[in-house]
Amino acid sequence: MKKYMKVVAFCLAWLLRLTVPVGVSAAEIPNATIDQNAECSLTIWKYDFTNARKDGVWNQDSFVSTGFQESYVEEILGGTVREGGANGGPDHSLGNGQSSHGYALKGVEFSYLRVADVVTFQENGQTMVLYGFDKDSSAPLLSAIGLTDGAGRYEPADALDASKYYFTSDTLNKALSNALSTNATTVKDALESYMGANGGTAMELTSEYGKTSAKSLPVGLYLLVETKVPEMVTSTTDPFFVSLPMTTVSGGENSTAPEGGTAWNYDVVVYPKNETGIPTLEKTVREAQTDTGKNTGSDTITDGFSHNATGSSGDTMEYQIISTLPTITSNATALTTYNFYDTLCQGLSYGKDAGVKLEVFKDGACTDKVTSWDMESGKFTVTYSDDGRHMAVDITKDGLVEINGRTANANGEIYAGYSNYTLRITYSATIHSDDSFIFGDKGNDNQVVLTWKRTSSDYFDTLIDDAHVYSFGIDLTKQFSDVDGETAEEQGLFKKVKFKIQNKTDGYWLVTDYNKDEGVYYVTGHAAEEKSATVFQPVTLDGKPGHILVKGCEDDEYIITELATASGYTLLKDAISVTISTQEDDARACDIYSKDVLGVLQNDPHYILDGGLDLKLANIPQKQLAHKYLTGSAQVGSSKVTMLEDNDSANAEAPLTVVNTKGFDLPQTGDHGTWMYSVIGVLLMAASIGVAVVVLKKKKI
Repeated sequence: MKKYMKVVAFCLAWLLRLTVPVGVSAAEIPNATIDQNAECSLTIWKYDFTNARKDGVWNQDSFVSTGFQESYVEEILGGTVREGGANGGPDHSLGNGQSSHGYALKGVEFSYLRVADVVTFQENGQTMVLYGFDKDSSAPLLSAIGLTDGAGRYEPADALDASKYYFTSDTLNKALSNALSTNATTVKDALESYMGANGGTAMELTSEYGKTSAKSLPVGLYLLVETKVPEMVTSTTDPFFVSLPMTTVSGGENSTAPEGGTAWNYDVVVYPKNETGIPTLEKTVREAQTDTGKNTGSDTITDGFSHNATGSSGDTMEYQIISTLPTITSNATALTTYNFYDTLCQGLSYGKDAGVKLEVFKDGACTDKVTSWDMESGKFTVTYSDDGRHMAVDITKDGLVEINGRTANANGEIYAGYSNYTLRITYSATIHSDDSFIFGDKGNDNQVVLTWKRTSSDYFDTLIDDAHVYSFGIDLTKQFSDVDGETAEEQGLFKKVKFKIQNKTDGYWLVTDYNKDEGVYYVTGHAAEEKSATVFQPVTLDGKPGHILVKGCEDDEYIITELATASGYTLLKDAISVTISTQEDDARACDIYSKDVLGVLQNDPHYILDGGLDLKLANIPQKQLAHKYLTGSAQVGSSKVTMLEDNDSANAEAPLTVVNTKGFDLPQTGDHGTWMYSVIGVLLMAASIGVAVVVLKKKKI
């Protein structure tokens, strides 16, 4: 920072250099003194020096600001074709649809204000140039740079005008530089406010070439302040003074400026730098711990959260959106818009009852919390679309005021409010128990788009990220060993068959709803006790009888038990184990980061590497995000099976077949067997009568 301020002080000193030094060359007499009636002009060219340095296109330490137009600067910074552009089009347009040229910054506003007269002061044979500030109107300005009540003024000049303070250029340069070094944010805010309160004139926004200008300006000392910036600018140019006209300054080896100190330049050209950067965005998901999610249910951002998650139909999925705020260094770089537009796939619904929660942390790991906002805080609003698939989370004016606040933060006094802090948004959604949810490898994509603006509100950019939810199915085919399916259906054999399914991994029993029109059982929940479990019976599916298709199973091991079968057939000796597994598919990388939704890319090549430079900017280098889609696999018992497709989604259902065989036949007795039973019956009856007669005779005796 000190090195940067030295460079600024050096540039300011040259801009204010009005004395003509003794040298080999000298100005012609008509050019050696100021024409007080002349009209002056000021032209500003704005370029993204952050990326120009990083890309090795520009070495800003070698540049000498002369006050004259330097065409080589415009050729290099404006004419260079940047590689890896977000859109990649031949016009090198910005992500937000604006055209760009090289590193030119479009949409920057400078404001200027004539703050002092240029006067000549003579005393005791000494002549010098001084700058006269009105004591009343300039009081806030002088106070902001540490010259309160005329401190540091050139006191011998007090007699010139009792209503003014007079300063040398050295005093003004040093005071401004010191003030900015001590607390740049406070000084920038004060001078930006001073500009607005005292009738400063806003120049036109810089064009797509990065240029703006003001003409027909009277002679005087001017304060220049950057008052509006587009979304990518993180640090405004430090406010600076410029004298119109200014004494010429010699340039570097490529400069075409005239020799310094030999003439007055009435048409001053300035190339102030801006630093740029972006926020971050990442969306992840997990299955709720209460729905047997593989996490502890804690609020830590790493507890089971990932770009991919699986869940059963009816389960609650918990989402988090994490965004590190961009650097904020003054009112001009304050955020005016910070909105999240979230989209769920058709197979999920927002948990509106649970609501949305927003938290602010000092660190990117979200361990040092600053504040929490709920939906009643007034710091953000939540709006749902009519179809229920979209949710907008908009930071309100009150929320932005807090984010842009001027209290010192953990990142140092140079930054404002929650600059570089991290926002975390959490909400939940429920998986539908119907065919709106996609089962299998296609997954269910859930995107979020972040849009942010600064004070130049027509200029914005976006980041995009997504998370994916997967679920699968079990397709059980029931067969009888001695008849085909149609015959078994005609004989009513399937009506006797009953199964139950338990999730062995998590220890619960499946509870489902049966969709008669589709012939599909959709998981709706889970039961701790077997008595509450769904009893599955085979049905006709796609014209084929004997199927039990269960959709909405997460990646776990399932135990399928046959409870009953048709009379005359043998039940399975053991239950069947079906295991559904997932893993990342190396052949399918998520393509969200190649999409440009009117904005920069999350993995924008312009912000990947810092080139070894200490840029001191948030999110530079940019955090790189990449993930792959999941793919499902299954095994029945110890055997791997090929999963079935479902609605063009591969690896959606684990197939298995259960075959019941006939039971063993008991011996056939026939007609002879029946006759023998009759004889035996008669003999038994005769014996009974004989016994009765004997008993009666004994009683008579």
